[in-house]
Amino acid sequence: MTIKFNKSEAFKNAKAALTAVLSKEEVTEQEQTQAYENYFDALQTEVASAITTQVNNDMLDRSILQQRGHNVLTSDETKFFNAAVVAGGFTDDSILPVTTQERVFEDLTTEHPLLAALGLQDLGAVTKFIYSDATKAYAWGALFGDIKGQINAAFREEQISQFKLTAFAVIPNDMLELGPVWIERYVRTVLVESYSVGLEYGYVNGKGPTVSEPVGLMKNVAANGAVTDKVSSGTLTFAPSQYGETVAGELYEVVKELSVDAEGNSRKVLNKIVMVVNPVDAIGVQARNTIQTANGQWVMALPYNLKVAESEEVPTGKALFFVQGQYLAAIAGGYKFKKFDQTLAIEDATLYTIKQFANGKPKDNKAALVYDLAISFVPTP
Repeated sequence: MTIKFNKSEAFKNAKAALTAVLSKEEVTEQEQTQAYENYFDALQTEVASAITTQVNNDMLDRSILQQRGHNVLTSDETKFFNAAVVAGGFTDDSILPVTTQERVFEDLTTEHPLLAALGLQDLGAVTKFIYSDATKAYAWGALFGDIKGQINAAFREEQISQFKLTAFAVIPNDMLELGPVWIERYVRTVLVESYSVGLEYGYVNGKGPTVSEPVGLMKNVAANGAVTDKVSSGTLTFAPSQYGETVAGELYEVVKELSVDAEGNSRKVLNKIVMVVNPVDAIGVQARNTIQTANGQWVMALPYNLKVAESEEVPTGKALFFVQGQYLAAIAGGYKFKKFDQTLAIEDATLYTIKQFANGKPKDNKAALVYDLAISFVPTP
């Protein structure tokens, strides 16, 4: 598991500032660089502090730690991170062990519900996808007769371009003295937190290939490849009513819209729709859809088995709905280090960039829809 570090107010503010800068239509390179620097400074301070605390509190026998589910490395991982201790850091072009990469991916999907709901895939070296159309993959014919029909049209191949996603890790030189277990945990925690921010931004608000970003769920792609913001498909109030007709009716319209793709073909969407809202709006959605059962428990329930995920990348006052399986979210390639040992020498630390490849795109413009939220708790006269 990754480190559970305390996310201080300074860290939350730095993260919010980075999200705001990334979401701006026009942003200078200086603004972007400053926002990234502030965010990573806050992140690495929090993680380093958490590790130091855990080292001081968790000096237990290795076998007991393993039985209790603490971080234990494989022989390859131990060798890799021990080499970093001996060498005084990671060398250029060194790549994280495969098992560590797998743990990073697992942490990304288990600790960040939106990435799990999107079906984030680790493609390794794969660069092509083959899509199938079940409505064309059959042919009727007479018994004992020739096989009729052409099913080649049922399959299509699509090339996947990958964009570079870079994380920055500042490793205090004193951290090397803590040993391979803690170095691995530090690097993995920084990677998961950094990549989760970058991936969520790209998969929600990405502006497309022209700026080397994924196509986000809140974007449409025109025939000429132009990427534009989605127009709101309506307004949701989640207003209370005696039997919940208002909520059921509003969400029925959402489900109905998503059940037809951009070409007008119907598709099955029940139990596959995810609603993504900003954490601020999540409180209002939860309050409007929470009921008390007969035994006194408070339960949140939405009709049509809609799933709810939170993301700071969704603007307040908006709700994003998408159909699971209709968005390609992928990462690929190893995690390659680049060392900058002079940059932070005065702080007695070493800066590394850790490169990964990632991309994302909707299968069509109706893989996702955006709605306005108008949740009010003021009684109407």
